[in-house]
Amino acid sequence: MRKIIHIDMDAFYASVEQRDEPGYRGKPLVVGGSAERRGVVCAASYEARKFGIHSAMPSRIAVQKCPHLIFVPPRFEVYRSISAQIHAIFERYTDAFEPVALDEAYLDVSQPKINLPYASTIARHIKSDILNETELSASAGISKNKFLAKMATGLNKPDGLTVILPEHAKEFVEELSIEKFHGIGRVTALKMRELGVHTGADLRARSLSQLVEQFGKVGRFYYGIARGEDDRPVQANRIRKSVGAETTFVKDLSDREILVQELEAIAQTLHQRLERHQASGRTLTLKLKFSDYQQITRSRTQTISIRDYETIWSIAQDLFSGIELNDRHLRLVGLSLSNLSHAEQLELIQLPLFELA
Repeated sequence: MRKIIHIDMDAFYASVEQRDEPGYRGKPLVVGGSAERRGVVCAASYEARKFGIHSAMPSRIAVQKCPHLIFVPPRFEVYRSISAQIHAIFERYTDAFEPVALDEAYLDVSQPKINLPYASTIARHIKSDILNETELSASAGISKNKFLAKMATGLNKPDGLTVILPEHAKEFVEELSIEKFHGIGRVTALKMRELGVHTGADLRARSLSQLVEQFGKVGRFYYGIARGEDDRPVQANRIRKSVGAETTFVKDLSDREILVQELEAIAQTLHQRLERHQASGRTLTLKLKFSDYQQITRSRTQTISIRDYETIWSIAQDLFSGIELNDRHLRLVGLSLSNLSHAEQLELIQLPLFELA
């Protein structure tokens, strides 16, 4: 049986800014664009979250909730440097670690480098090393697979350490509300509730054929996690072929002006991801999915690589303006950049749309 640790830094971007500027400590702070520039919250400190501020929230709404909110522009070069420090700590304990963001990773410690018998002990050592060397706190989840380890991390943040033992996995999953499942987004959760699936026990009661029929290939994944099963290995050093961002709307949209605003936020997010990776690419692709699940894409390839926001947004607007909606409703909009420069040197890090933890 595998021993998997999930490490998640606590409010990483915001905590770095509070660490480096003592005047920010204990105050509501967000990393992201200001309200004046129609920005979006990329990350929120725990103090800001008390006002109901969260990632992906438009900055103008965040200011309404907390007028004395501090806005700090992201410093991705600093976050990348700290992330490298954290990865070096992981390497002391195992070579089998998979970064999924600058602040998050899975570690397989089934065969650790050091003679420590328990995964929980290794996690404590890692958390201690991170705190001593970066002055930042991390939370850890430990279990037999990636899904359960990820779920364990979220149970006791910040600075938490939680173990889900194999013998407790079934009970834990059965009692979980469907919105709490990692891998089930809010739109899918709404659909599941409409189908009468409210908890893990309800999901477990569905057959594999039912889930595949209702949700496609991902239904196999849902079938497994409903039973606390996840066979995905911890994979290191994968190669990224593209960088993208997309949004699935809770309610299908047809108003072009609103859709342009959503597209602008996605373009900002894509630019932030490229900055995190220090990546650039030549082909920008717009993806649209309609309410009937028909999907179309439009792409443009440049002669030179692009990374700057202005070019991304300009091309995205041109691609979108060439599409006739004809009163049809959209349920998803996305942008991605491919033909990456030096793609063989880029780790495949599945960055979330915004920092969530």
